[in-house]
Amino acid sequence: MVSTTPSPSDQLPALRVAVLGAGTVGTEVIRLITQQGEDLAQRIGARLELIGVAVRDAERDRGPHVDAALLTTEPSALVREADLVIEVMGGIEPARGLLLEAMAHGASVVTANKALLAQDAASLYEAADEHGVDIYFEAAVAGAIPIVRPVRESLAGDRVQRVLGIVNGTTNYILDAMASTGAGFDDALASAQELGYAEADPTADVEGHDAAAKASILASLAFHTRVGIGDVHCEGITAVSAQDIAAAARMGRTIKLLSIVERIEDGTEERVSARVYPALIPDSHPLASVAEAYNAVFVEAEAAGSLMFYGQGAGGAPTASAVMGDVVSAARHRVSGGVGPRESNYADLPVASIDELRSAFYVSLTVQDRPGVLAEIAGTLSRHGISISTIHQELLAADEDAPGRAHIGITSHRALESAMTAALDDFSSTSTVLSIDSVLRIEGE
Repeated sequence: MVSTTPSPSDQLPALRVAVLGAGTVGTEVIRLITQQGEDLAQRIGARLELIGVAVRDAERDRGPHVDAALLTTEPSALVREADLVIEVMGGIEPARGLLLEAMAHGASVVTANKALLAQDAASLYEAADEHGVDIYFEAAVAGAIPIVRPVRESLAGDRVQRVLGIVNGTTNYILDAMASTGAGFDDALASAQELGYAEADPTADVEGHDAAAKASILASLAFHTRVGIGDVHCEGITAVSAQDIAAAARMGRTIKLLSIVERIEDGTEERVSARVYPALIPDSHPLASVAEAYNAVFVEAEAAGSLMFYGQGAGGAPTASAVMGDVVSAARHRVSGGVGPRESNYADLPVASIDELRSAFYVSLTVQDRPGVLAEIAGTLSRHGISISTIHQELLAADEDAPGRAHIGITSHRALESAMTAALDDFSSTSTVLSIDSVLRIEGE
C-alpha cells in the first residue's frame, strides 16, 4: 500500500532542476536527488523537482535511478524552464551554449566541466554576474575532494603562495603500479584500462591535459588572476620509464605527475606560474604516499601554513558528492536571495613562462665510457650555471653495435629552466653523449 502520509517537505516551495548528461556522474547525481530528496529539502528549504535529463539517446536504458519519462534530446528547451541546471555532459560545446542560455533565463548552474572552465571561464562568470545567478564548480577539480571551496572561500582572507597536487587518478595509478610492480608504462596503462581507471583513449590523462585544466582553475582562484589552459606548461608521463622509477627509488624519491601553481616574487615584481609535469618528490613528502587512483592537493598559505586535502579524485559517486554540495549551496541562495562568490581577478598578475623558473633536475644520460667524460659533462653544465648535486654512474653491457657505454644519472641544484634547456642542446650535439634518456624535475624539497 502506498502511504498517503504527507512528508515534511510537501509544504516547501519547489525548485525546478535540469540535468545535462546521464553518464557515470549524471546517473549518480540523479540517484542522490531522488533518494535523498527529503533530507535535501530540509537542508535547502525547498524541494528539488527534477524536470528533465538531457541525453543524446533517449532510448538507451540509464538504469534504475533514471526515470525514462524524464529523458529528452532537447536540452535547450529544458534549460529555459529550470531554476537550477546541473551540467555533467562534458566537452566545450554544446555545454557552454547551454549554460549561457540557462543563465540568461535566470537559472543558476553547477558544472563539473574542467575543460570548459579552463578554456572559457570568463564568459561564464560574466553571464552569472549579468543575470544575478550562481555558478559553482567544485567537482571540476579532484572529484570528491573539497578544494575549490577552500581556495575560493575559506582562504579568501589569506594569501595563497603555492598549490601542489596530484589531481589525476589515472596517471597516479599508472605511476604507482610501475613503482610497486616494476611494470613498464604500457603494461601499467593496460592495467588501468582493465580496471576502468583509464579511458580507451587515455591521451587527456597521460599527456597531462586533464591535470593542466585543473591547474588553470586552481591558479585562477588562488591568485585572483585569469589563468587559461594556454598559460599552463604541460608535460605528461608517457616518457617515464621503469628505469626512471628505479632511479627514483634508489634516491629515496617517488615520481608523481604534479600540478603546480605558485606565486613568484622577484623584488618588486610579482608573477604566477602554472605547470604540470612528472617530478621526483622525497618519500617523506605527504604526496609520495598517495597511492592508486587517489588524489591529494597540498596548499601553502601565508597565515594558514600547509594544508593537505586527500580523497577519491574521480568516479561517479565521489564526483556526484561534490556536485550535490554545490547544488545545495546554489539552491539555498535561490530560496534566501543573494548569490555566492563571484569571480575575483583583480590582481591580474602576469604568468611566467617555464623558461623563467628555477628547478632542480634529474638527468639520465647514456655516454661513451672513456676518460674525461664526467669532466666534459660537468663542464657543459657549469658553463650554463648549473651546479651538480650528485652523480650516479654504472657501466652498461657492451655489444658489437654499442661498445664502451655507461649510464650517468645526475641531480642538479636549482637552476634556470632555460639554462638546462641550453645544456641539453649542447649534449645533443656532442658525440660524447649517446642519448638523453630522461629529464625530470625534483620538487618538494
